[in-house]
Amino acid sequence: MSEVPTNDKTPDWSRLQRALMVEAERGFNDLEGHQQRFSEFLHGELASPPEPLSEDKRGVWRSLAADYRRYGEMSFAARQYLVAETRKTIYETQKSLEQATPAAKTQKSTAKAAAGKSSRAGNQNSQEKSGRSPATHSAFSSKTPPLEQPVTYLKGVGPKNAERLAKLGIFTALDLLHYYPRDYINYAQQVAIRELQPGETVTLVGTVTRSTCFSSPKNPNLTIQELVLKDSTGQLRITKFWPGKRFRNAGWQQGQKRKYPTGAIVAASGLVKKNKYGITLDSPDLEVLDGPDGDPESLTVGRIVPVYPLTEGVGATLVRRAVASAMPAAIELVDPLPEAIRQEFGLVPLPVAIAHIHFPKDEEGLQEARHRLVFDEFFYLQLGLLRRRQERRKEATSVILPPTGALIDQFYDNLPFAFTGAQQRVVNEILTDIQQPTPMNRLVQGDVGSGKTVVAVVAILAAIQAGYQAALMAPTEVLAEQHYRKLVGWFNALNLPVELLTGSTRTAKRKQIHSELLTGELPLLVGTHALIEDPVQFQRLGLVAIDEQHRFGVQQRARLQRKGDNPHVLTLTATPIPRTLALTLHGDLEVSQIDELPPGRKAIKTTLLRGRDRNHAYDLIRREIAQRRQVYIVLPLVEESEKLDLRSAIDEHQRLQEVIFPEFKVGLLHGRMSSAEKDDAISQFRDGHTHILVSTTVVEVGVDVPNATVMLIEHAERFGLSQLHQLRGRVGRGAAQSFCLLMSSTRNDLALQRLKVLEDSQDGFFISEMDMRFRGPGEVLGTRQSGLPDFALASLVADQDALAIARKAAESLIEQDAELTHLPILRKELQRRYEKLMGGAILT
Repeated sequence: MSEVPTNDKTPDWSRLQRALMVEAERGFNDLEGHQQRFSEFLHGELASPPEPLSEDKRGVWRSLAADYRRYGEMSFAARQYLVAETRKTIYETQKSLEQATPAAKTQKSTAKAAAGKSSRAGNQNSQEKSGRSPATHSAFSSKTPPLEQPVTYLKGVGPKNAERLAKLGIFTALDLLHYYPRDYINYAQQVAIRELQPGETVTLVGTVTRSTCFSSPKNPNLTIQELVLKDSTGQLRITKFWPGKRFRNAGWQQGQKRKYPTGAIVAASGLVKKNKYGITLDSPDLEVLDGPDGDPESLTVGRIVPVYPLTEGVGATLVRRAVASAMPAAIELVDPLPEAIRQEFGLVPLPVAIAHIHFPKDEEGLQEARHRLVFDEFFYLQLGLLRRRQERRKEATSVILPPTGALIDQFYDNLPFAFTGAQQRVVNEILTDIQQPTPMNRLVQGDVGSGKTVVAVVAILAAIQAGYQAALMAPTEVLAEQHYRKLVGWFNALNLPVELLTGSTRTAKRKQIHSELLTGELPLLVGTHALIEDPVQFQRLGLVAIDEQHRFGVQQRARLQRKGDNPHVLTLTATPIPRTLALTLHGDLEVSQIDELPPGRKAIKTTLLRGRDRNHAYDLIRREIAQRRQVYIVLPLVEESEKLDLRSAIDEHQRLQEVIFPEFKVGLLHGRMSSAEKDDAISQFRDGHTHILVSTTVVEVGVDVPNATVMLIEHAERFGLSQLHQLRGRVGRGAAQSFCLLMSSTRNDLALQRLKVLEDSQDGFFISEMDMRFRGPGEVLGTRQSGLPDFALASLVADQDALAIARKAAESLIEQDAELTHLPILRKELQRRYEKLMGGAILT
């Protein structure tokens, strides 16, 4: 019988808990570190339980370790439960082991008390005072729970409620202090039911006297939820409608009734309307403020009440009371920020901010608290990014590439156009970078048609004329093919070879490319993710260019860079974002913007159309084709969906060809076609054999047909503004006037307001910013792909001013103390925060 592994060393409790916390905050996605995934890390740690544990408890550890072998196959709910159980087990194990070694515990307590006394006294290696004020002391009781105390021991919580709080990822008093409200109900601004007037947007608070949720007798796919709220002045019936099959499930409907039980105290916000039943609220937002045993008067009129994110089985009252019980522990928080920074930027001390973010006395106190905590989120991220850039510059050395030479001069001479001022400015920034001994790491942002590729070619030629190779990676075969076609034209004139490598490249050609890369015969390789496969080896890779970089994961980009010895890296994107947001996503990169289009470009006439305007659109299409021009028609789906009433590209292609435009040749392009089929469809359209190309969003980037002058987008409300702007950029590439027709049947005012932005503006930077305001940066950029950090409070759209000052503060601090040697507490907090926001590093 094999011996069961045990571990005579004490586990790194803090590291284990941080890893679990980061995994929960990143959405249970099995976080990938530099060397291993989250599940591999946890399996390794749990497979060797600490030696002092009983056999039963070691069995629990080994059982959890086995579960992490299957983590990748688990559902979201199962992963969530496993992480919660693991955190609970680790806390209990740590507690039991510490109780078993009283001497060590006493020593630890003595050391902690001494450290606490020292921090209250003042200096810690030149770190400033803790930031506590007399006012803060008076706000808390003298019985202060330790920050790491499990919530089960807090007053009014207990084991059962601790299990409920674990569903929210809350295990300690510190977890509660950092579990910020997502909204607030200001009782001073609430309106009595008797005072409601149609047309006003209001918030009211009442007690639920009736709660029902049922399927409509007339439409079984429509679920109706009705609440009757009562306050001291009257009562109000509120109705919410839930269209769709999934809402008619009896379990879901019962869950809604349990969520708003009779006797619960509920806040309702929305537009006041009058219907045949009287006054009501239109599609209101509802928040449960207290359970059936609550008293509306006990919440006290005039108070600002926090509203926390909740989940099934965890009530608002429990969270609010648990936070109140943990609040005295806030006095133990040591403020890592130097006092000079707090004073310069008007920031309240950390304990005060924590107290007022949960239980603000007034609106001013709430805004001060939020300003401080938002600043912190941005500041530590920027500080981490700046330090990472600094470390890379110290560790890595790269080749120095001369900025001028015969190849670059000949390329300029061959171009039939001159660079715009913005293009030349960005070229100069790139050429300055590649003359340095540290690797260039620059992001070039440019609107559709601004000329990013030709700028990248100058950098590529600088590498080639110095005797090095270059690689250009694109996210799709369509875009890689488009780049290849352009580059072949430019490179043939320079007598330079260039090859294309994608997933569909034939084996014989692939072997030839691999061989020519190794010998150095091939100076430039264009391709998709196939470039990062193991057999691809360069002789002397000097420069890497990555197009539409936000579509690649961090690991994919890093693998391409590792094909060379610290090559210069140039990343490109046609999804421009505000500079402040670029600093958050790419704070360790230099950012350039091509904010000028080539002269002579005509603005694309963009029009929002309704269903009744369809014939007008078809008439325009016929007129344009009669003038030997071509048309795109874009749809969001490939096949019919039961949930959304959208035309599929396949069915629409057939209808257009047979019924609407039988006199024209109508082509079809979508993502499920083979590479050969896609190439054929694009070639037919590019060569003019196809008059109309019906497509999904696969044409968003990479299809360049200057003769196309009409872009008709069906169900435009289903696309984001940035994506619509990219699609619109497929036309307007020639001298003729071009048109973009946004077809939409929606009656939603917000959706129409979004589309109006595109109708009124051609500026990609403005459109991208508006898209983020409507949908949020995560939706626009794709959180996982872009590396967008998860903030508890900060908004990358609404808090851009705070981001700018946080960046300024971080830069100033790095200039004064690059290693943060005089700020040990801040340095420790930086590591904790940076791991939490960005993930990954903690697992290695």
